[in-house]
Amino acid sequence: MPVDISPPSNRADVNAFLTFLNSVPGPKMHELSPEAARIAMGAMRAVAELETGLLAVIKDLAIPGPAGTIPARLYDARDRREPGPVMVFYHGGGFVIGDLDTHEPYCAEVARVLDIPVVAIDYRLAPEAPWPAAPDDCEAATRWIAQSPSELGRKVTGLVPSGDSAGGNLAVVVTMALRDKPAAVPVIVQFPIYPVVDDRADWPSYLEHGVGKLLTFEAMQYFTDAYKSEAGHPRAFPLKHDHKGMPPTLLVTASLDPLRDQGRAYVGELAKAGVPVTYREAVGNIHGFITIRKGIPSSQGDVAGFLDVLKPMIAEAVARQTVAQVGP
Repeated sequence: MPVDISPPSNRADVNAFLTFLNSVPGPKMHELSPEAARIAMGAMRAVAELETGLLAVIKDLAIPGPAGTIPARLYDARDRREPGPVMVFYHGGGFVIGDLDTHEPYCAEVARVLDIPVVAIDYRLAPEAPWPAAPDDCEAATRWIAQSPSELGRKVTGLVPSGDSAGGNLAVVVTMALRDKPAAVPVIVQFPIYPVVDDRADWPSYLEHGVGKLLTFEAMQYFTDAYKSEAGHPRAFPLKHDHKGMPPTLLVTASLDPLRDQGRAYVGELAKAGVPVTYREAVGNIHGFITIRKGIPSSQGDVAGFLDVLKPMIAEAVARQTVAQVGP
């Protein structure tokens, strides 16, 4: 049955991309096996995402994890640098799809614009490795990075956990874990992008935008069934849990995203807990826009805008660290 998506957005490029997406013949994501769905997401990069571009360092890493080696990848605009913060990035894909390659162009862009190292984590995926494999891997990898291992070749002074969608969930979950049991260096800023933080299905945005806008009702159910997380558990759905003591946060949503309202609710919960929080919404854009910047060229403006906000937040956090170390 054709999906009526006109006019979902005030952006012509968003409308054009959705028209293309919904006209592609063949099975939809939720109708594929996990293996086929992963191939499809990888193929989408060539069609919809920008090139990686030039970078001084793109280096694969092997991180010891709770169930074996966790693949990771370092991106840095400089061959060498002074001690400083590192962004740890967890890719999206419903905990089922996505990998280091699907999000490489975005991670490279962040490393260039923010001028900090970015380490992307290739955590175990469901259904082969259901919850809590993903948060276990991401927490272990982040703690390893915090120790400034020689393989990293950088002295880490602070962490910036980040990720999109499922990866945004993992950024929050890892940050909570490091708040409760600190790592070798602190989390100085957390940066979830259109995260899933709740297991309710009655959010207005969920009902309004769950058809024809990339992330669908069926896809969300497909991911949920595969992940097999415990309903209401803080390491699966952190929205309604304790947020006191969380670090300064930048949170990004998209206005046409089924997950928009739970992202907004998380911002409210952080504010109520006294956490400094900044909220950005990509008005007229859809879930997944950070990896479809060729398919939706205006997405590059959204990315540039939120990185312009994030950069001084990181600088401010670093300055606070320096003052605290020097003392009065």
